[in-house]
Amino acid sequence: MNKNKKLFLWMGGLFLFLLISIVISLRIGSVGVTIHTIYRILVSHLFSIPLEVDWSTGQEAIIWNLRLPRILLAMVVGGMLSLAGVAFQGILQNPLADPYILGVSSGAALGAAISILLQTQRLFILSTSISAFIGAMASLGFVLWLANLQSRQKNEALILAGVVVQSLIGALLTFAIALSGEQMQTIIFWMMGSLANKEWLDIGILLPYFIFGFAFLWTQHKEFNVMALGERAAIHLGVDVNKKKWMILLVASLLTATAVSIVGIIGFVGLVIPHMLRILTGPDHRILIPVSTIAGAIFLLWADTIARSILPGREIPIGVVTALIGAPFFAYLLRQGLRRKSL
Repeated sequence: MNKNKKLFLWMGGLFLFLLISIVISLRIGSVGVTIHTIYRILVSHLFSIPLEVDWSTGQEAIIWNLRLPRILLAMVVGGMLSLAGVAFQGILQNPLADPYILGVSSGAALGAAISILLQTQRLFILSTSISAFIGAMASLGFVLWLANLQSRQKNEALILAGVVVQSLIGALLTFAIALSGEQMQTIIFWMMGSLANKEWLDIGILLPYFIFGFAFLWTQHKEFNVMALGERAAIHLGVDVNKKKWMILLVASLLTATAVSIVGIIGFVGLVIPHMLRILTGPDHRILIPVSTIAGAIFLLWADTIARSILPGREIPIGVVTALIGAPFFAYLLRQGLRRKSL
């Protein structure tokens, strides 16, 4: 099949599924709202068309101020984490690489938690994002340094280094929670990931990072494909491997850090989605990057819908839902990899 046609079909199918998912998610909640009412509320807000108001102010607030911002935020965060996963797996040539597994998300969480504890009042969101990015890069650098000590970043060394760094950061985060006092519950819930009580402002903060990250990584699809042949082959083909590697890792860490600074730690999105789409669409990053982004948005949208609706009147952290799906998947991939090496 022609690559352009393949990309068009996958993008079209995923977009359609995304639109259907948005409509279903808008309907699900403790207060039922009909599709007709949802449609009229959205039309009145998006297109400023004067319509006869046959809905209550409560229904309007639920759809426009609560559910829709949360759905769009889930889509943006899911896309960002999936993009980061594609970048980590592609540049490190490791199917198990993921911002959560490698401790990048935990490092970002530690940086953001420190910023929260410092109670920075001016440019609070900006300072939290910067702190999260510094924490993410420090964590990634430590993981790569540890992995380089053994076997030049073989799969096992990279994963073990991620486990070591996650354990260390987990201890530091626990210490930060112990110091947090009245903010303890907020930080604990935020560490497990949550899209609760988010506003349109949060989407506005993340959207520029998402657009920049997607645009940059998609323009690097040729480099991803060349590096899949191996670093030596990439060098012979004229790719500045070290420069490209660190630029891509910087952008992927930036995507992870900004997402974590707003919604907390949400694991396994960057592992499950890129790996599944690579199996379905093939290794060509020109196709893999956009389809993984949309699939990540769909995945996190449904994970959040489950998190806020599975228990009547209560909500579970979204990180719990993604971990219940991602952890068994990670165990399966790890077992398959070990089995291949033993043959």
